[in-house]
Amino acid sequence: MKFKNWLLLLLVFLFQGISAQIKDPVKFKYNINSLPNGVYEAVLTATIEKNWHIYSQDLPPDSGIPTEMKLSSKEGIQLVGKVTEVGKKHDEFSEAFGVQIVYYSDLVLFKQKFKLKDNTKPATVTAEITYQTCNDRVCLAPNTLEFDQNITPTSTGTTSITQTETPEEAANPAEIPATVDSAARTTSESATTVSPIKTEQKGLKVESIDFKNPQTDCGIEAEQNNENFWTYLLLGFFGGLIALLTPCVFPMIPLTVSFFTKGSKDKAKGKRDAFIYGFFILLIFVLLSVPFHIIDGIAGNIFNEISTSVWLNVTFFLIFIFFAGSFFGYYDITLPSSIANKSSKAEDAGGLIGIFFMALTLVIVSFSCTGPILGSLLGSAVTGSANVPMLLTFALAGFGLSWAIVFGLLALFPQALQSLPKSGGWMNTVKVVLGFIELGLALKFLSKADLVSKTFLLKRELFIALWILIAIGLVLYLFGKIRFPHDDKKPKISLTRKIFGILGIGFIIYLIQGLFPAERPTLQHLSGILPPINVSYLHKEEDGILGMHPSHDYFEAIEIAKKENKPLLIDFTGYGCENCRKMEEFVWSEPDILPILQNDVVLASLYVDDKELLPENEQTSIDMGNGQKKKIRTIGDKWSLFQQINFNNNSQPHYVLVSPEGKVINTPVSGYMPKEDFKNFLTCGIEFFKKNK
Repeated sequence: MKFKNWLLLLLVFLFQGISAQIKDPVKFKYNINSLPNGVYEAVLTATIEKNWHIYSQDLPPDSGIPTEMKLSSKEGIQLVGKVTEVGKKHDEFSEAFGVQIVYYSDLVLFKQKFKLKDNTKPATVTAEITYQTCNDRVCLAPNTLEFDQNITPTSTGTTSITQTETPEEAANPAEIPATVDSAARTTSESATTVSPIKTEQKGLKVESIDFKNPQTDCGIEAEQNNENFWTYLLLGFFGGLIALLTPCVFPMIPLTVSFFTKGSKDKAKGKRDAFIYGFFILLIFVLLSVPFHIIDGIAGNIFNEISTSVWLNVTFFLIFIFFAGSFFGYYDITLPSSIANKSSKAEDAGGLIGIFFMALTLVIVSFSCTGPILGSLLGSAVTGSANVPMLLTFALAGFGLSWAIVFGLLALFPQALQSLPKSGGWMNTVKVVLGFIELGLALKFLSKADLVSKTFLLKRELFIALWILIAIGLVLYLFGKIRFPHDDKKPKISLTRKIFGILGIGFIIYLIQGLFPAERPTLQHLSGILPPINVSYLHKEEDGILGMHPSHDYFEAIEIAKKENKPLLIDFTGYGCENCRKMEEFVWSEPDILPILQNDVVLASLYVDDKELLPENEQTSIDMGNGQKKKIRTIGDKWSLFQQINFNNNSQPHYVLVSPEGKVINTPVSGYMPKEDFKNFLTCGIEFFKKNK
């Protein structure tokens, strides 16, 4: 799905609370088309709101909830072929599930051809669709809807297909497919509120629950953010500062600044030109992102394809290895000299044009050092988000901004040039250290290719072991035990190198813990970079979550809460909920969160996609209006309806703290959220309960 690094933990959750309501991002229309030779085609058209998606019918086991379309008729039908899907398809790797998943956005049609067993008699054809809707933060409970249409064959060989018409559809007959008699055909859309669920299943409505009026309003502040553009700006900024320390750029700083401040009799003009020079550097780096916006406009799914392509991830791996070799000094990566020569000649034009080409020349001749750093930003952004072009623009703007600020400030205060360190072997040390970092980053792309291809050869422990070897090599280099082509034969080990060497040893010690089994997930700061915890030599399927054994029935859990006099934490979750797995692995497992879950609350994990059938006397259907019926057949259907009835919400994960008396303590929260937000939600509710119990 995308390259998720440690920045994943900075994502914020979708705040629900008093304004929470049932989400209904998918609208369905049901049509039956008459085809030649007595064949009919049932078509369920799903219109999906922006930023939401539903899964394909073909998903690996234990991943998302596959969409399933079924046709039936009491009069009897014969299916022709299988259900087909037509729509905007996305195929990407899921970090949470560790498998390749397929889903649809915007619009998708599910089609099933069939014949009537008796083509002389009217028949009612029922289409049943089971699906799950998700976005980047939450998944909604799996939903099952039914639609009915009547088919009446006539003696003339034509067919009349009817369904109870809604006022909206009657006013818009042009929207109905032309293959069916428009005077007799209609479509219906799914209900958008929970008002039809007033025929509640007996016993699911808890009168004491009033989520709109919790006992306290603490812990409800939250921030909403969809894209971490500013984080990439900062990453680019620091990347630019590092690039300034390399031998390709650093020696040019005093020469360039001196040119502007001393090469002109008009000192003010010289400083102004230096600022313009810095601005053009920023502009050039920003312009480098323009082609990615053009590509995205032509083929909006290209970056998703890149992020989930085995061969492209392997290519990125090889490119990063190539970058590392350049940083180690075995060869230089340069642009053709003719480009630099032409740019240099253009400097003679003078004025703003000359200054622009001076900036362009700097960017070109420094490519040997800046290219690998920019490549790292490119690789991270391309596999990191759906909005790749904007992330690249922010990253490159940050990179250019750091250079512009340095050149601008030094032009304003040229005396500061005297305090800059002299060029020397330390600059090559910076390059070599970057080479080791490139090796580590390369493994991430190899791991992604391994996961997408489902070979699972690069296990979590093997990945960690390779990082340890890379870190050991870095430490040995910093302490002068190994050398590279451009290093001095007898390098002086400065205090700075020793400090970074000691930090490297600490990082190795940190990594080693990931090689051994532990009760809680280790190396949380590297979550999203390392292979998932289930791609491991040590992984075993065990009952419970992080050693806990939550109840899976609200009514049983509330009785336990009464006996233990503890608040009940309701966790509306799903087996196919990716964001639920993220919360469990990245947030619940935190050392200041897990003890709270283990000791201070009774946990009830209610799975809204549990496919185990309910007893027959509890199975029913609820009329949703507009010709749709919601089936309550499984345990998952039951808890999904329970969530909607009592909390007017159908997203997962969704967390509610309830007192043993069944009263909502504080405002419920939904979606993936940072640890501190989840901790505030828990602690404020628990502390209120303890003070008032």
